Amino acid sequence: MVRISVTLVGILLLACSYTAMARGVHHCVYKDPKQPIEKRIDDLLNQMALAEKIGQMTQIERVNATPEVMKKFGIGSVLSGGGSWPKVNATASDWINMVNTMQKGALSTRLEIPMLYGIDAVHGHNNVYKATIFPHNIGLGATRDPQLVKRIGKATALEVRATGIPYTFAPCIAVCRDPRWGRCYESYSEDPKIVKQMTEFIDGLQGPNPPDAKMGYPHIGGKTKVAGCAKYFVGDGGTTKGINENNTIIDWEGLLKIHMPGYPLAIKKGIATIMVSYSSWNGVKMHANYELLTKYLKEKLQFKGFLISDWEGIDRITYPPRANYTYSVQASIHASVDMIMVPYMYTEFINTLTNLVNKKVIPMSRIDDAVRRILRVKFELGLFEQPLADHSLALELGKQKHRDLAREAVRKSLVLLKNGDNGKDPLLPLPKKVEKILVAGTHADNLGYQCGGWTITWYGASGNNYTTGTTILKAIQSAVDPSTQVIYKEKPEKDFIRSENFSYAIVVVGELPYAETKGDSLNLTISSPGLEIIKDVCDNV
Repeated sequence: MVRISVTLVGILLLACSYTAMARGVHHCVYKDPKQPIEKRIDDLLNQMALAEKIGQMTQIERVNATPEVMKKFGIGSVLSGGGSWPKVNATASDWINMVNTMQKGALSTRLEIPMLYGIDAVHGHNNVYKATIFPHNIGLGATRDPQLVKRIGKATALEVRATGIPYTFAPCIAVCRDPRWGRCYESYSEDPKIVKQMTEFIDGLQGPNPPDAKMGYPHIGGKTKVAGCAKYFVGDGGTTKGINENNTIIDWEGLLKIHMPGYPLAIKKGIATIMVSYSSWNGVKMHANYELLTKYLKEKLQFKGFLISDWEGIDRITYPPRANYTYSVQASIHASVDMIMVPYMYTEFINTLTNLVNKKVIPMSRIDDAVRRILRVKFELGLFEQPLADHSLALELGKQKHRDLAREAVRKSLVLLKNGDNGKDPLLPLPKKVEKILVAGTHADNLGYQCGGWTITWYGASGNNYTTGTTILKAIQSAVDPSTQVIYKEKPEKDFIRSENFSYAIVVVGELPYAETKGDSLNLTISSPGLEIIKDVCDNV
């Protein structure tokens, strides 16, 4: 038996060496899962040409990622932007097949380095049809329940993996200090202590970091977990007048006290990646901020994962965007951004960065640092051992257990502002058995409005056909006594309200769905005709 084992090992080593020689690769240490990750990284880095390294630093949008492009440019990462799917109402299998097709293109390169697919799963796997939609972070923060948020992270990871994707751009640990900001709902709270507590989401998403883990190194606990992304570093929730991508004016002590607390804890938990903010701190664009990205985040906080730009984030270092693209590439890479979310003009980025390195404007040491960090996350994810997704977790998508969890999160996120005219005569809970109930309002029977932005599409949508779920109207109809008549009018006329003698009325109104800058608002009012509906119903029931 000993002779047979030795012979088999010899054959395997010879096969590995032959394959490596045929591709111009010297040896296969980096493909050996028994070797320490850092040793595997050293071996692979030593064999990579400049073009292969820069390919790893490039993230492109799904629509560009043909197998031919993946192979030709050695692309390191692909993403789905908001509303970017394989097809309308794509199934888990559709997503898996798409990701695997791109992955096969990446694996056909000389060194067979797998690509990393990322997506915005920011309140559940929200880009995907029939996935479980959880409340946005502002609602989860209102629960004051970190363990609930941890369970949501775990469920989200399973649903993301169900579609063959190993990486999500979550959680957002911004501290929203101005509700006029269009991304305020992405923030758990205006209180940094609450935001810090909600980093428990990372433990659910990536798995808890072992007690003996090395400080700052990414940790992903197996094939049911995904790489996370703490965002947006840093100060994005404190911009002047709440204007998205604007300037946060605050001193160093204030930045540390208000906007920074979530990041050291996220790093301690083993967060794999951190996304850089579009915003500026005291006039310096974060994508070009060497002191914060390199000296503080990487050196002082010892972060060993990789830094990723936001969508076309480096373009916006200048104003107008792309006014000097060469400078934007130089400044962002020098500052320590490791992976650039291009997402479309990838050949220009690759050529620009290549020229900057060849001219010694950007040192090879900075390129190697970026690629080392990217490879570290890929090795930690096990992508070199299992680059192709299988269908074994497909049934996790929209699982009833996860929907029950979402229902629990909705219940706990509700904030009761007032219950009746005085504490002695509460209005709630409403009786289930009455003669007639009026349900009114723009958001009562509109699943798209109910879910908000970042749901199936980037800005969200209107209607009940984009995904599955339960509208508030349907929930009321199922909750009341069978003898109770529920009448729905989105915008009922005053005469109708008076004439029907309703026992009580429920009005559901709110903001229209939005995302990012589109949501910036200097006058915080309920979208029309919400206030009018409230007044008409209250005056006439």
